[in-house]
Amino acid sequence: MSHVFKRFAAAAVLACTTALPSFAADVTLRVSNWLPASHPIVKDIILPWAEDVKEATAGRVEVVLLDAPLGPPPAHFDLVANGIADIGFATHAYTPGRFGLTGLGELPFLTPSSTAASVAFWRTWEAMLQEKGEHNGVKVLALWGHGPGMLFMGKKPASPLADLKGSKIRIAGDITNQLVTNLGMSSIQAPSSETYEILHNGIADGIVFPPESIDFFKLTDTVTSAMAVDGGLYNVTFFLAMNKARFDALPEADRTAIDKVSGEALARMAGAAWDAADAKGMKALEGKVTFIEPTAEDKAALEKASESIYADVRKKFDAKGVDFDKALAMYKAELAKVQAE
Repeated sequence: MSHVFKRFAAAAVLACTTALPSFAADVTLRVSNWLPASHPIVKDIILPWAEDVKEATAGRVEVVLLDAPLGPPPAHFDLVANGIADIGFATHAYTPGRFGLTGLGELPFLTPSSTAASVAFWRTWEAMLQEKGEHNGVKVLALWGHGPGMLFMGKKPASPLADLKGSKIRIAGDITNQLVTNLGMSSIQAPSSETYEILHNGIADGIVFPPESIDFFKLTDTVTSAMAVDGGLYNVTFFLAMNKARFDALPEADRTAIDKVSGEALARMAGAAWDAADAKGMKALEGKVTFIEPTAEDKAALEKASESIYADVRKKFDAKGVDFDKALAMYKAELAKVQAE
């Protein structure tokens, strides 16, 4: 990382930090945020967690948002690992090739809800995947996944899939890239914050998104049809992480307090927030977007297109020395447990 960038980042921290309250906490942790403050990740996950941290530490630790991000979304893992940001978040899919094991939480047909997916993935990661070190350099505060992913189309009907060959689809990482290309479509990679321009300017014909995101990124008047399947066409996993050295430097009592409001508790809160946002998104789509049931041919095509996705994730597990079948079985079992609550 260049000295110029480091100086810029340091200046940005001083210039852009949201104003602190009149009293001073013992420690102030700054979150590099690249989403609008009204986005559910910020409004319903990070800010409530920040309040939980403040309460759990009796005000000794304050978590604040920067008014401007310290870099683009794909840079946030390194920003946190290198200590440029205290805390950051992003999707694992924004850095292809770095995270192989998180593909377990993104597979097609497995997501009944964000709550179930988030809690089940956290439990599986903690038990079987954490030790492989894909998140080395940071303290993982939480992992979660959004609700069942869907295919939304602009002018073309979302079914039959055979008629969509050649269509340009904005994807959400490697797994959705494989899915759309296996179906004969072309993929366009871009952060969610750029989707309005991509869809409105005709750069893409469609997009894979959960319903929450169609509503939030103001695409309800751009997409006209959608296809959903049980368990979702895909999922995307997210991380919220803190610089490891910064976390380790906190007093033991504060580390313990932060752990109590993070981990599974935060994954569950994130899942509930996303499920509520998806319900709101579906309400906003009423009368604007036609949901088309997949035909038998569509279902067969999706199952065929997913075979290589499962095989690719299996290879990544093999490369890291993790039993894919055992991990998948645990993930499915935990999904069922959360669903049965």
